[in-house]
Amino acid sequence: MQSDLDRTDVRILDLLQAHGNLSGAQVAERLSLTASTCWRRITRLEKQGVILKRVALLDREKLGLSVMVFSHVKLAGHGRDALLRFEQAVRAHPEILECYTLMGETDFLLRIVCRDIKAYEAFFLDHLSRFPGVQSVNSSIALAVIKEMTALPLLP
Repeated sequence: MQSDLDRTDVRILDLLQAHGNLSGAQVAERLSLTASTCWRRITRLEKQGVILKRVALLDREKLGLSVMVFSHVKLAGHGRDALLRFEQAVRAHPEILECYTLMGETDFLLRIVCRDIKAYEAFFLDHLSRFPGVQSVNSSIALAVIKEMTALPLLP
């Protein structure tokens, strides 16, 4: 954890991770701080890039996105241009929620959501398999979510 974060900063961050819709005044009240002190700290944390943004977390299944797929992608080439073209293709598709560069047998791990298996098949055939430089894709469909967190573990 960054050394310039004190216990109060950590308490603010912990609360905002659980309740991102709280106003500065509400955060201050819950943590027994003055509103001005709390607002200054939140503003500083935003300027430092510790707080990236506040978002609403949606239930993907209630929105009809019941299939989650993890795809391991291997590229044919590993030059800077090949990687850049692949990354640009990934960014153009909202079905791909996350993309990680890996070390090891595969180059990228993608987390993809779709309505159903047919929708994933169409996405794979029409898009993913045609991304620049793709040599192979090995996909696994998640059967159940055991743990899914957005909050980072904050230790004082």
